[in-house]
Amino acid sequence: MLSTESQYRQVIQRCKDLFLKKNQDYGTAWRILRLSSITDQIFIKAQRIRTLQEKGVSKVGEGIEPEFVGIINYCVMALIQIQLAADARTDIPTDELERLYDGQMNQVMDLLFAKNHDYGEAWRDMRVSSMTDIILMKLLRTKQIEDNQGATLVSEGVEANYMDMINYAVFCLIKLTL
Repeated sequence: MLSTESQYRQVIQRCKDLFLKKNQDYGTAWRILRLSSITDQIFIKAQRIRTLQEKGVSKVGEGIEPEFVGIINYCVMALIQIQLAADARTDIPTDELERLYDGQMNQVMDLLFAKNHDYGEAWRDMRVSSMTDIILMKLLRTKQIEDNQGATLVSEGVEANYMDMINYAVFCLIKLTL
């Protein structure tokens, strides 16, 4: 059996490859999106996954795996948007974009390894459907924080939620490809 780290890195490489290919097609047009719009895009993908899990059939021919990849990449976009909040450029060179992607994913992986240590890889015994529900819950939390202009009393901010969503989506992809 592969280690969590090697499985995680394989999933992230798959996501990054698609992210960079889409960048060749579309550039960084997504830079125009407000954070709330990116959150809504992630919500659409998570809701579609839940619908497909419940109905068991896709009428557009795509399964849930590409949607989990989309969740990961949209969350990375959101984290990059936060990082570049003061930078109004809508066109980011590919080499810089790749460094930004890698930088965000390194932070997310650090969080994963810390939590995975503390929780003893509990995600391996979870259902993909439960992790989908947790992603949806994190999205609703994120939307509430955004609606409150980022203000929280005791909760982590939107960045922590995006990072957790990435990790749950990676776990789902690992479980779906075992």
